[in-house]
Amino acid sequence: MKSYIETKIAPRIKGDGGWVEFSSFEKGDLTLIFRGECSKCVVLDRCCAWIEEEVKKDLKQDIHIKAKRIKPFFWDVD
Repeated sequence: MKSYIETKIAPRIKGDGGWVEFSSFEKGDLTLIFRGECSKCVVLDRCCAWIEEEVKKDLKQDIHIKAKRIKPFFWDVD
């Protein structure tokens, strides 16, 4: 799953200024870390649904994504 996220999904996300990282995969729950533009995206749930569909289509697995948003540290600086 990690390789799939890194080679198939991440490059497509980066095309929109986002950044996704594999965190863990247990019992059908895929935890992904979203950074860059993804960390503040208002439609992240749609992106997660798209990733779930891509995994189902390509890997034949039903999964659920747990999304973690991590914004850059400098966004907290005044």
